[in-house]
Amino acid sequence: MTAPQPYASMPTGTTQAPRNGIGTTGFVLGLIGLIFSPIPLIGVIAWPLVIIGLVLSLVGLSRARSGVATNKGIAIAGLVLSTLGLIVCILWAAAFGKAVHDTAANLPAVPSLPAQSGQHADAKHTVVYKVTGTGKATDITFTTDGMTSTSQVANAKLPWEKRIELPGGQAVQLVSVVAQGSGSGSIHVTIEVDGKVFKEADAQGYGVATANGDIGNFGR
Repeated sequence: MTAPQPYASMPTGTTQAPRNGIGTTGFVLGLIGLIFSPIPLIGVIAWPLVIIGLVLSLVGLSRARSGVATNKGIAIAGLVLSTLGLIVCILWAAAFGKAVHDTAANLPAVPSLPAQSGQHADAKHTVVYKVTGTGKATDITFTTDGMTSTSQVANAKLPWEKRIELPGGQAVQLVSVVAQGSGSGSIHVTIEVDGKVFKEADAQGYGVATANGDIGNFGR
C-alpha cells in the first residue's frame, strides 16, 4: 500500500490595505460636479458637489500616501475633476457678478439710507468646527479661507475644536468639515457660525461625517 501523503500547507494570503472608498466618492462627486458646472442655472448645484469632492479626494489621497488605503489614482483623478469643476463654477459666478454689476451701474442712483446700529459691512464671521465622540477621529479635514484651502489633522483626540475667522460682506463663504471615525462608537461634527449652529452630521464606526455650506448670507 502507498503511504498517505501529508496534506500540503495552504498558502497564507497577503493582507491587503482597505480600498480607498473616500477617494472613490470624491472622484464621483467631482465628475458629477464638473458635468453640471457649465450648465446655466442648474450649475449652482455643482458648488457643493465639487467642494465635497475636493475635500474627500484630498482625504483619500492622504490615506493612500500613508498606506492605509489604495486607489491613489482615483483620488488624484477626483482631485483634478473637482478642481476643474470649481474653476468653472468660479468663472460662472464671476461672469454673473459682472453682469449684475453692469446692470446696476446703468440704473438711476437712489439716496442711501443711514446704516442701522450694530450693522457693519466689514464685520467678520467667527466659525467654530467641532468634532465630538468616543476615542479618536482618524482624519479631520476643514476649510480655512471660505473657499478651497484646507487643513488636516490625523488621529485627533476627541473632543476636538478649531476656531477661524472669515471676512464678512462676501456673497460666497464656503465652510466644510469632514471627519472619519476610528472604528468604534460614533462621531458628531458641528459647524457654528457667530455662536449659532449652522450644520451638523453624524457617523458610526469607520464612517465619514460631513458638514458644509455657504455662510455668505447666514444670520441676515
